[in-house]
Amino acid sequence: MKTYSSRKEVPASERWDLTDIYPNTESWETDYTIVLEMTEKLRTFDGTIDNAQALYEYLTLKEETTYLYSKLYAFSQLQIDIDTRVSSSQALLDKVRHLGQKFSSATSFFMPFLLSLDEGALKEYIKEAEGLTYFEDDLFEAYRYKKHVLSKEKEEVLSQMGEALSSPRNTFGMINNADIRFGEVTDDNGAKVRLTRGMYSKLIEHEERDKRKEAYQAYYQPYTQLQNTIASTLASAIKNNVLLSNMRNYPSALEKSLFSDMVPKEVYENLIQSTKENMKPMYKYMTIRKERIGLNELRAYDLSVPLAAGIEQVIPYEKAYETMLKSLAPLGEEYVQTLAGFKEKRYIDVRETPGKRSGAYNLGLYGVHPFVLLNHQDDLDSLFTLTHEMGHAMHSYYSSRHQPQIKAGYSIFVAEVASTVNEVLLIRYLLNNTDDGQMKKHLLNHFIDQFKGTFFTQVMFSEFEKITHEKAERGEALHAEVFSSIYESLFKEYNGEELVLDEEVKYGWTRIPHFYRPFYVYKYATGFASAIHIADRLLEGNRDVLHSYLNFLKSGCSDYPLGLLKQTGVDLSKPEPIQNALSVFSGLVDDFSKQQ
Repeated sequence: MKTYSSRKEVPASERWDLTDIYPNTESWETDYTIVLEMTEKLRTFDGTIDNAQALYEYLTLKEETTYLYSKLYAFSQLQIDIDTRVSSSQALLDKVRHLGQKFSSATSFFMPFLLSLDEGALKEYIKEAEGLTYFEDDLFEAYRYKKHVLSKEKEEVLSQMGEALSSPRNTFGMINNADIRFGEVTDDNGAKVRLTRGMYSKLIEHEERDKRKEAYQAYYQPYTQLQNTIASTLASAIKNNVLLSNMRNYPSALEKSLFSDMVPKEVYENLIQSTKENMKPMYKYMTIRKERIGLNELRAYDLSVPLAAGIEQVIPYEKAYETMLKSLAPLGEEYVQTLAGFKEKRYIDVRETPGKRSGAYNLGLYGVHPFVLLNHQDDLDSLFTLTHEMGHAMHSYYSSRHQPQIKAGYSIFVAEVASTVNEVLLIRYLLNNTDDGQMKKHLLNHFIDQFKGTFFTQVMFSEFEKITHEKAERGEALHAEVFSSIYESLFKEYNGEELVLDEEVKYGWTRIPHFYRPFYVYKYATGFASAIHIADRLLEGNRDVLHSYLNFLKSGCSDYPLGLLKQTGVDLSKPEPIQNALSVFSGLVDDFSKQQ
């Protein structure tokens, strides 16, 4: 695998073309000035909306401003993610964030105003101004928030505090992406080199245990050293969330996070409870892993090494894309052809380069197209990451083209379904297209590990969030020792007694960026369970299932998430989808145990 010492070395075809948003920074500055002017105009509506036409003009202007602001933000965010070290990009992002606070402040009056209106008066307005029907669903949705919206003055203060309240997440982002320096590892020539994330993903799978251990310790070294600093940022993020939940009269921080999606807390609690009641297959897998590697003690740095020996895992990016497209054939020719075009049109930033944001994501920009960030390593994991993110990208593409702006943005809750259906189709395709016993064992092992990472680990993270927020709600202290104790206890519970815990295990919480988006990760698990159900039915070739699933991808936020999923045959208000997924996992472990 080629490594890149600078972005210039990466072929243009594997780099984003951000001119699709703005041809240059000057064009960005022009729109910045326009949005600034529009923001000031929005402020003038405060206290002057007293008829249907004024309400229509305000809402139309706000949507136009939102569209332009989204472009400004996306351009600056994508620029800095290319290289988080570039100060001019950071300045651009700071500038647009400051503009965002002004925009939020200028429009903060509206929700209290709207909720002061009698619903009957709003209905009369909608009759008087025909254009208001476009905004009707959103306007009446606002009444659901009535008891959670504060006075006009308090909403103004909160909007002005937005930047300060997001500081813990931003601070952790800079630590994790720009400032972190991992320890050193020994290369093939015996020289000491500094570990990178890309190197770590390879070394943690190395067949030599000493290599895995060295990489594991080098990876955790800076997190362990920074545990108190990171604990401070995480505790602040949790306390901020609890404070806002209290101020807005929610029963708990969890219920605040679930409110917008109309998800009952029982869905969250059932996910954790059902998983913990079905841990035996996971414990069985850990025993199998220990035996197959031939260890006296199984440790955390042994959990990623492949259990099928001699499998060639080098999958060049071109081959990975081609394989992905073949695996997604059950989604129809239009889906596959559209996705093939994303690569040619440079919607994807492919390679790991110095300073680039870690991980992978899709950013769907309404009116432009999706942008996908990867740190591709030419291996099986990268093939799955590519397939996952392109599921998000196609969801963005379809929703943007089949929904108006107001309904195009889909909930994260359903987003993880679109991405994981693709992953399940990929693994089924790969399993069905090999006669090699070792390869089949390797793929089953990968599917089990994917299940572990996307489902079990995310449920463990979800329980960690629930426990830490409940501690904050009771006024209990949150610091590094508390976080480490909770995390270590959960890690043992979700992995079993077979695992011997090293000192580093307890610091796992220090490296998870999702903890700064509270109660987010459970959606990976519910999404995975839903995807298992949908993908297996798609593979049966049922045209009605395909039609309902493509309609789901085109639906944006035209219904609440649980309602959208019900259209595909998944009812998460009941325990069956979670139990079905856990049953599939049990079957995979049984199949794997029979492989010689």
